Amino acid sequence: MKRRQFLAAGAASTASALFGCGGGGGSGGSGMMSGGPPAPRAALIEGQPLPTLPSLSNTSVDPSQFVASLSAAPAQLELATGSRTGLWLYNGAFPGPLIELREGQRVSVRVENRLSIDTTVHWHGLPVPPDQDGSPMEPIPAGDTRAYTYDIPAGTAGTYWYHPHAHQTTALQVARGLAAPLIVRSSDDPLAMLPDVTLFVSGVRLDAAGQVSPMSPVDAMVGRQGETLLVNGKRLPVHNVRPGTTQRWRVLNATSAHYLRLSLEGHSLTLVGTDGGLLSAPQPGQSEILVAPAQRVEIVVRISGTPNARFRFRALRHATDSMGFGVYADEDLMTVQTSAESPAAPVALPATLRALGDPGPATAHQRLQLDQGGMGMGAGMGMLNFTINGRTFDPTRVDLTTQVGRIEAWDIVNNTMMDHPIHIHGTQFQLLRRQSGATVTAAPFPAWLDTVDVPAGESATIKVRQTMPGKRMFHCHILEHEDAGMMGVLDVAV
Repeated sequence: MKRRQFLAAGAASTASALFGCGGGGGSGGSGMMSGGPPAPRAALIEGQPLPTLPSLSNTSVDPSQFVASLSAAPAQLELATGSRTGLWLYNGAFPGPLIELREGQRVSVRVENRLSIDTTVHWHGLPVPPDQDGSPMEPIPAGDTRAYTYDIPAGTAGTYWYHPHAHQTTALQVARGLAAPLIVRSSDDPLAMLPDVTLFVSGVRLDAAGQVSPMSPVDAMVGRQGETLLVNGKRLPVHNVRPGTTQRWRVLNATSAHYLRLSLEGHSLTLVGTDGGLLSAPQPGQSEILVAPAQRVEIVVRISGTPNARFRFRALRHATDSMGFGVYADEDLMTVQTSAESPAAPVALPATLRALGDPGPATAHQRLQLDQGGMGMGAGMGMLNFTINGRTFDPTRVDLTTQVGRIEAWDIVNNTMMDHPIHIHGTQFQLLRRQSGATVTAAPFPAWLDTVDVPAGESATIKVRQTMPGKRMFHCHILEHEDAGMMGVLDVAV
């Protein structure tokens, strides 16, 4: 197996330097294994208008409350012409309904599990209490219901998502459609004047009969391969827009293992937000922006003033291979189509977006060492065994301890041959620096993250603080790695 190749020096943008650098494994691509023919697949319906995602209805008349219901249940949709695909969906929607919350709200969501297996709902990135986080230690058995209840603190405005986090079946449930966006809004949003477009990027892999194909040994090793990328549940949708329009795009990477190196033909992008909300200032002039699995970005785009023009929104190739198994290529996500109207006037962005405070100096250190071992059985299906600090997940064991409010520096060291996006539950953190060999690179600007990509053979140092007591998860967000045990338990003491 060959080691993945790094991108040429200087090719990555400033945003890529923040999220991750170099090539990486886990990207979905055009084939299953190097040198092997792809399996026959049903052709997905393409070129429909970009849909606006429906919002989950709030049944409360009190604006300080958000009360709603979700069901996770089997459903069938026509994704490929002439066949109906069996999926698992929230409220029958693909992707699930957009949840729109406001800072200061009290949230109560009743979830009904109509699947044949355990599920949970994990509120990815939100600072919710541990017993409301939807971790694998709090399953909802088949046929049962439970209510998740939590508050949305001030300063939480940003782009999040929700998905299952059931023990050893997260990848299966997400691959079948259980994932959806969640947006927290504030009353003083400095970009509220811009049209707000949610772009929920997911993946699907269908067999020749139009059904979701099962996981393979290669999927278990490097993440689900060969998925077709979708935006808001559609293949290559068309986003119709007036020339010159300035828009705010919220891009969510809800794929199992695909790295999105985003680029819009003929345009530069302005990065304004990451996992935990807005940056302190816009970062203009981005030719591309790397978004690892589970990460989100907010981008301001001024569409070309040329009428009747078409531009491709793309996920450029992020890796030449993944340990010799993945086959990757540039992929189109969406077409931007300008109308025949006269161009809209430019919109000036504010020079500052919000205060992005430093939590203070770290008073303790933790180390996460990512390794790959020899062949093993079990969830890894006989393939390589990925571990954190030499161990695979055990829900009865505590792997790390901390205290409420303690500011820590975590060194995440990747000794494996592929990238790993590391997610920490219950909080946001700041990337301090990266190290590749003897070269140390500081983060180009401060940003709040809940998932950080750690390229193969490199390390990343973050500053993190937990604010609520209880047990939290930390894990690789290549979902097949999570299911195989690349996860640990952090016990937060008072």
